Amino acid sequence: MRVALLGPPGSGKGTHGKGLSAELRVPLIATGDILRQAIAEGTRLGLAAQADVKSGRLVADETVLGLIETRLGLPDAANGFLLDGFPRTVAQADGLASLLESGGERTLDHVVNLMVSAETVVNRLRERWLCGSCGAIYNLSSKPPKVAGQCDLCGQALKQRADDEPATVRARLEVYERETAPLVAYYAQRGVLRNVDAAGPAEQVYGAIRRILV
Repeated sequence: MRVALLGPPGSGKGTHGKGLSAELRVPLIATGDILRQAIAEGTRLGLAAQADVKSGRLVADETVLGLIETRLGLPDAANGFLLDGFPRTVAQADGLASLLESGGERTLDHVVNLMVSAETVVNRLRERWLCGSCGAIYNLSSKPPKVAGQCDLCGQALKQRADDEPATVRARLEVYERETAPLVAYYAQRGVLRNVDAAGPAEQVYGAIRRILV
């Protein structure tokens, strides 16, 4: 199954994607993760992305497509995948369609659009803490760690991302609305878009996504 998760920052793409990846037995391909890895490793594509990431701009489409093409070519993605954070623009969606067609696949099976208000996103991300070791995500209101500041899974220290500050979040949401929201219309026209209200409890939202995919 080939699925893309759409939604603004803080809509739950990463959280729900991890559960779905395990249940569907397909890799969760998070664009942010592979971008950070490429930058850390100093690869050609990573260096190309670094300036855009630091300035807060969307990374150039050709750079992201190059990273995605490489990742989709790995053996674990042969039977399907979940995309988190990609595509972000209509140009990237067209590029992905070309990649899938060249690989013998027709299109994405589902595009799940997680809908949530800007204020809800700001409040969520203000209280979000991440484990830098295993990647676990916590929220001080809805999913707090058992021990303050410590990951339940691996015991390492939790941290907040600088781009989760309210002012930065609002700027990211503006970029999302301008560059990414048009994808909703793009995939609706192709009959693969599925809208999900992502404002409720995580278990409820996950169940709604699961009913679409499983």
